[in-house]
Amino acid sequence: MAATSPSKSDRERVALLNKYEEFINLKLKPNLKATLDARDVIFDTISEYQKLKSQIELMQQNELDELKTMVDLGTQFYVQAHIPDTKYIYVNVGFGFHVQFTLDEAKEFIDKKEQQLQSTANKYSRDADKIRAHIKMTFEAISEILR
Repeated sequence: MAATSPSKSDRERVALLNKYEEFINLKLKPNLKATLDARDVIFDTISEYQKLKSQIELMQQNELDELKTMVDLGTQFYVQAHIPDTKYIYVNVGFGFHVQFTLDEAKEFIDKKEQQLQSTANKYSRDADKIRAHIKMTFEAISEILR
């Protein structure tokens, strides 16, 4: 029995399938990963601001005028720090800038910053949902070709 060569339509189907798979693997999946990674960075930033707000509230509730704490210098290397006056705090407001706030001003800034960051995270979530929908539609197109 002689082997039959694939027909032209079969070759076109295989080429189209390869094109769709390449689109998914080289375009959509990396875009989805980048979008989710960017959203995760935003969530991490929100978490840091929430921790700061919690610490500020703790200082206010306990009416601390001075504070001893441990400061992370990076890569889990901590040193002891003494803060002689807790009336003011420096907050990273972005782009490498730190602003001196009173504790109440810092809490107000954190609330606004959290809202802005949450809005950005929601945008990334919507973008990720769109990419997932594109992936699903592409897989449906592949299944149609295979029928």
